[in-house]
Amino acid sequence: QLQLVESGGGSVQPGGSLRLSCAASGFTLDYYVIGWFRQAPGKEREGVSCISSSDGSTYSVDSVKGRFTISRDNAKNTVYLQMNSRRPEDTAVYYCAADRRPSVCGSYGLSHSFDSWGQGTQVTVSS
Repeated sequence: QLQLVESGGGSVQPGGSLRLSCAASGFTLDYYVIGWFRQAPGKEREGVSCISSSDGSTYSVDSVKGRFTISRDNAKNTVYLQMNSRRPEDTAVYYCAADRRPSVCGSYGLSHSFDSWGQGTQVTVSS
């Protein structure tokens, strides 16, 4: 059974850093596109970043470019989201998602129609 588990969430002061992990079980991440999404209270879910399965190319939404970095360690079957220079508006529940279709992630952005989703991890940025 395909399962994604996020970890690494918590509270951080503005300007601080956190690294989220998305660990996969029941399947091999190598062949999947992985996306990170977030949903703040009262707001719609937003695509944050994604990484391709083929060449490791990435996409990040403008609001996190230069601050967030997505990466994958296929040996550990895990994808990471390194978040630096955190801002209060980054407060949200963060989800990772997986899909085998390359089309869900590209220079246009990332689709919200990923097949499999984790349960999410809360990230709070507050002084």
